[in-house]
Amino acid sequence: MKVSRYPLSLVATLAVASLTLTACGGSDDDAAEKAPQKSTSLNIKATDPAKLKQGGTMNWAIQTFATQWNIVEIDGLQGGPTEVMKSLMPNFWLSGASGEQTPNKAFLLDASSKMVNGKQVVTWHLNPKAKWSDGTPITWKDIAANTTALSGHDKAYKVTSTVGFDQVADVKKGKDDYEAVMTFAKPFADWKGMFNAAANQPLYPAKYMSDANSFNTAYVNKIPVTGNAFKVGSIDKSAKTVTVVADPKWWGDKPKLDKIVFHAMDTASMPGAFANGEIDYFDIGGDASAYKQASKVSSGEIREAGGPNFRQITFNGQSAKLKDVRVRQALFMATDRETIAKSDLKGLGWKPAVMNNNLLIPTQKGYQDNSGKLGKYDPKAAGKLLDEAGWKLSGKVRKKDGQALSLRFIIPSGTPAATNEGSMLTQMYQQVGVKLQVQTVPTNDFFDKYITPGDFDVTPYTLLGTPFPASGATNVYTLKGGNNYAKVGSKKLDDLLYAASSNAADPAGALKQTNQADAEAWNVAGVMPLYQRPDVAAINKKLANMGALGLTSPVYEHIGFLK
Repeated sequence: MKVSRYPLSLVATLAVASLTLTACGGSDDDAAEKAPQKSTSLNIKATDPAKLKQGGTMNWAIQTFATQWNIVEIDGLQGGPTEVMKSLMPNFWLSGASGEQTPNKAFLLDASSKMVNGKQVVTWHLNPKAKWSDGTPITWKDIAANTTALSGHDKAYKVTSTVGFDQVADVKKGKDDYEAVMTFAKPFADWKGMFNAAANQPLYPAKYMSDANSFNTAYVNKIPVTGNAFKVGSIDKSAKTVTVVADPKWWGDKPKLDKIVFHAMDTASMPGAFANGEIDYFDIGGDASAYKQASKVSSGEIREAGGPNFRQITFNGQSAKLKDVRVRQALFMATDRETIAKSDLKGLGWKPAVMNNNLLIPTQKGYQDNSGKLGKYDPKAAGKLLDEAGWKLSGKVRKKDGQALSLRFIIPSGTPAATNEGSMLTQMYQQVGVKLQVQTVPTNDFFDKYITPGDFDVTPYTLLGTPFPASGATNVYTLKGGNNYAKVGSKKLDDLLYAASSNAADPAGALKQTNQADAEAWNVAGVMPLYQRPDVAAINKKLANMGALGLTSPVYEHIGFLK
């Protein structure tokens, strides 16, 4: 399940950019790891759209069916709705395989940043042909309204992230309605992450962003206005499908597909649906069983690339038994991450390796191990720290003030990796006197009813990377981050992340600050990285320009079937 965070980045400082949450899977499969290790960053059967068939329907499996379709609202940033809305809303930038950003000319003709009187000024030149599905032109007013809504100044807006937008002093009309002049109060290095679908920040219409009530409710259970190559055809709540159709009023390259149907279903159901021809594409993630099953489908193929994503475990620092940082740190040391990585990724042909950095993946420039003692599996040290925290062994379980150290491990249904992790962690924590109670909940309830409200002690999901550095990490790691479900942090961590994201003039210095921030993220012990997750997709072999995307932006109008 994908959610907020398309976390890591790949640019100058390469950190975790708008982290996206996901609850995706792996399994303890017996398949041998025979496939060679892949290193490619993109595998989409890239094809000139002119050589593709005109027409056809792509059936795309997603994990979550939304009630909130505004993905910049805190309840909307989940994998399913995010994938749907990226096909429907304006995206100013296209991300390349290495994270480079180029203007999406359908919406943004060009943009530039320069210093004027000591202030950073970004000038946006919009495509005058661009329109919303209701016929309203896309203008500087949309940029201004989105910026105001996401600035965080009005707390009534339930925003996922304020990063960058909170640094904007004002947005003014330029030479005409299609030029916006944005002045920053302080420099923002990752300004190309604004209005960027890769950072989960597509543009929404001004009329729905201009007041908090509309922002929070206008896209609940409906998608009133869109603005891309596809528009809404139908939303079927019973079938949990969203059908998007080619918009005849689209001003850009004509979409090759007639429609895309997004099907929300448990991950466990996806391989069977793929084998039966019900779906053409699904994200295998780390599920070796799904990999094995999908590999046998004659009409399909597996496309693999190096993923910018990582599997992690979040510890709820607001949970009564986890408020003491020493308890969380002890659980870090009681976790054999290497064994979990090997088990989760078994059968996928990928070399499992633990991740020792929250903000940078191992293949990124500047990656270094900042985990210290918390990254080492050391049950003895874990037990000692629990003793110091007042949790003493009483039989097989530790107790304090008459209460047993028993924790709820919340996982989504149909997610093999989470099931596997729950089983392994139960045994690992038992060795240090901690009882772990695994509770499986419906996939569609996982974030909405448990993780976001904080109704859990420990939980696993995948953080998904974006092409941006430290700025995106603020969503997850700062004290006020909209997706900081651990509810822990420190002023030091906040300051370092903000400093790195503002350091536009010194990439090397920003990278150093990013690693310093990572070291502090380990110290506060809210998020424990497990391993880098490969990008593995099962797809109809006749579909081109789609598959294992890595950091690359899908161009929906170019997805199509081979002739």
